[in-house]
Amino acid sequence: MARDDPRRGDPESQVIESVRRAQPLRSLLRLLRPHRAGMIGAVFAFVVKDSPVWVLPPVTAAIIDIVVLGGPIERVWIWGGVAAILVALNYPFQMLVVRLTSTATRTLAYTVRTGLAARLQRLSIGFHNRQSASLVQTKIVRDVENIELMLAQLFPTIVSACATLVGAFVITALNVPPFVAVFAVTIPVAAALIVYIRRRATSRNEAFRREVELLSAQVSEMAALLPITRGHGLEEIATARVAERADSVRRAGRDLDVLNGRFGALSWISYQALGLMCLVGSASLAISGLLPITPGQVVLLSTYFGMLTNSIVMLMNAAPILSRGLDALRSIAEVAEELDVEDNDGKRIVQTVAGDIALEGVVVKYDGGPNALDGVDLTIAAGDTVAFVGRSGSGKSTILNTILGFVRPIEGRVLIDGADIADLDLRSLRRFVSIVPQETVLLAGTIRDNVAYGASGVTDLDVVAALTEAQALDLLQPHDVGLDARVGERGSGLSGGQRQRLAIARALLRDPRILVLDEATSALDAESEARVTEALDRARRGRTTLIVAHRLSTVQRADLIVVVDEGRVVESGRHAQLIAAGGPYSRLAFAQA
Repeated sequence: MARDDPRRGDPESQVIESVRRAQPLRSLLRLLRPHRAGMIGAVFAFVVKDSPVWVLPPVTAAIIDIVVLGGPIERVWIWGGVAAILVALNYPFQMLVVRLTSTATRTLAYTVRTGLAARLQRLSIGFHNRQSASLVQTKIVRDVENIELMLAQLFPTIVSACATLVGAFVITALNVPPFVAVFAVTIPVAAALIVYIRRRATSRNEAFRREVELLSAQVSEMAALLPITRGHGLEEIATARVAERADSVRRAGRDLDVLNGRFGALSWISYQALGLMCLVGSASLAISGLLPITPGQVVLLSTYFGMLTNSIVMLMNAAPILSRGLDALRSIAEVAEELDVEDNDGKRIVQTVAGDIALEGVVVKYDGGPNALDGVDLTIAAGDTVAFVGRSGSGKSTILNTILGFVRPIEGRVLIDGADIADLDLRSLRRFVSIVPQETVLLAGTIRDNVAYGASGVTDLDVVAALTEAQALDLLQPHDVGLDARVGERGSGLSGGQRQRLAIARALLRDPRILVLDEATSALDAESEARVTEALDRARRGRTTLIVAHRLSTVQRADLIVVVDEGRVVESGRHAQLIAAGGPYSRLAFAQA
């Protein structure tokens, strides 16, 4: 599939147009392009506010020479006044730097996070099935945070170092030209060391990031399995699994720290030795008279060489930060460059839906395995209730996902009201669809928040009506605050049946033309199931309703029951017809009797 081209200017397009895994540094520069004016202004302001660092040494040298010569004292006060003015400029220009750089950095982080979220919303269900939710969270939270930290730490380091180097070279060239050659020798040596460290650190940083992502996935898995773990007394095993992965993170982090520490120490020792040689050499030349160097200039050269070596060490120490930030950009590029996208651009907007559905020779395959659906032909009339039954893994949920466009067939067509969904804007189509999944997902908010999620122009009366239709009005009775009652994190304040009925109310509020129930009553006890089934019997009137169920008691009143086995429709009809036929459905019914 070709790289999709969403509307230019929105965060998603900025991310996918800017970020390339093979070009992390260029990707960063492209992301900063909208902020180039502000960043240029920040560089100028930083140079002004940091100017005392490289201007004070010649001031100090001039004052020392005045002292050696015995005056005049007025010149000392003049130089002191110049230095005071430069120091006073630090505050206003520092605040300007903070404002400009913070605006650029925080806006870039917002753009990347929002763009990633939008991109993830358009990636196929297949992509999300292949990815751990915790890894996606890591990319949006941790990787973007690493980019923010990189910019926040590298900007002052690089600008300060470069300004110091340029200032030191210029002033040295004006005062003691022969020593420019001595300073120049250190630059290529430093550049070579920085390149070497960055190459070594890149692989270590990537290894460390991968280990952290795996740990995040392990912790997410542990949290999901917590009820089973505690119920079976497997706490020690669960802890040991996380501890094993945490130990891998520890070892990868230790290796990275040792590498950074080794090069940091060696570089510091090397440049301190060079600084000492510069001090001794300039003093010797001054005493011997081989070069006309004043005592103030000896101090100037020694100070500048110390500043120069310190700037280079700062740049070298920044190399791991740069590597970590660029590795975060490569991680983000994995999402930006993912091509398994549901592309709706330019496709026909769906204005109305009657609810006629047809599958014509549909074949679906996952990741090179056997066919999940193998030539499925099926016709569903608008307003009918169709139930899909069969063994686990037979293809029931795949049929629903294919109808909804979450899964794309490699052969055949899916038609809604006679139109191939491959030609439709699926986002507009899904506005006429409501889904109640097998695993209920609730917001950590109020009952109102959960029922009205994603719906606009909804009143409290609409919410109460949906709760009533879903036989969930009793959720309000124990609370004095009514719809403002909080359901807890992931609905922890509700029972499984209550959570499911709340999810059904959310679906019914949208007044869908197509209602999809994927094991919607699986979490309910017999009494709750009866109440919800009665509600659904009323709700499905005039709507096309698709039901996936294992318990056949929930599908007996369906207009059509479709029996699925190994990706094929092996039998279909009404309950009484299928029982009389004595086929697969009849055997399932007797097995559950």
